[in-house]
Amino acid sequence: MNERTSPGTSVTAAQQEREAEVTRQVLASFDGCADPRLREIMRSLVHHLHAFVREIRLTEVEWNQGVDFLTRTGRISDERRQEFILLSDVLGASMQTVAVNNEAYGNATEATVFGPFFVENSPEIGQGGDLSFGAAGEPCWVEGSVTDAAGHPVAGARIEVWEADGDGFYDTQYGDDRMAARAHLYSDAEGRYRFWGLTPTPYPIPHDGPVGGLLTAVGRSPMRASHLHFMVSAPTHRTLVTHIFVRGDELLDRDSVFGVKESLVMDFVHQSAGTPTPDARDLGDRSWSRVRFDIVLAPDGS
Repeated sequence: MNERTSPGTSVTAAQQEREAEVTRQVLASFDGCADPRLREIMRSLVHHLHAFVREIRLTEVEWNQGVDFLTRTGRISDERRQEFILLSDVLGASMQTVAVNNEAYGNATEATVFGPFFVENSPEIGQGGDLSFGAAGEPCWVEGSVTDAAGHPVAGARIEVWEADGDGFYDTQYGDDRMAARAHLYSDAEGRYRFWGLTPTPYPIPHDGPVGGLLTAVGRSPMRASHLHFMVSAPTHRTLVTHIFVRGDELLDRDSVFGVKESLVMDFVHQSAGTPTPDARDLGDRSWSRVRFDIVLAPDGS
């Protein structure tokens, strides 16, 4: 194996040309690609990947370690766990992609990471319904409105909501067929919505796999700031994928996937046991919280 070039060691002109020729050959191999966008993506990927290898003088040992890391990342992934999404999240690639694809539009609600825990075909609940379905945690009353950027109500918007339970786990992490702490509902004729969820709590992203090992190696925490996921869609509007975060959470400035935005930090107001609820629900001796989140959708294609 070649020895690693030590920091500050110059690379000869002949060696630079040898390395550049490899890049030119690989770039040229995509000239016949019939899909212009795919050709552009692959050529850019190769250009930056080769530049990375050359800049840090990647050793063959390090290359093999990288291949092994990606192999283990693939092996641990399945239909319930997506380790590659976690990897994208902790490297900030997910948030950067969100930023590129959700340009600011007036007062439209900001987007943030999708995360690896969304599940299709969640149960539908009505206005004021409870999405916990028996999951552990403190009840939380969530209400708000869905409007367009001009302030007009958006009726019939589909609102998907999902979150970790009070123990810091999503339903998919339990290894059984439960579906809890997730549901969808629709905004009413005035664009309003309301439901019972759980007061968000901080939790670690899954860190028993390759991504967790990476975070440990670089001295980073796997903890996520407390949050509640939303995905809101309506005809003629850009689908919004976002969270809301709990004001005062000590993890807001070091969320492991860089998902926090100031505009998404909300006041979750604590309510003592016995405080009347908005829908006269009897919670017995349980405390609860409430939050308002008004959602503004950007027009489709913006």
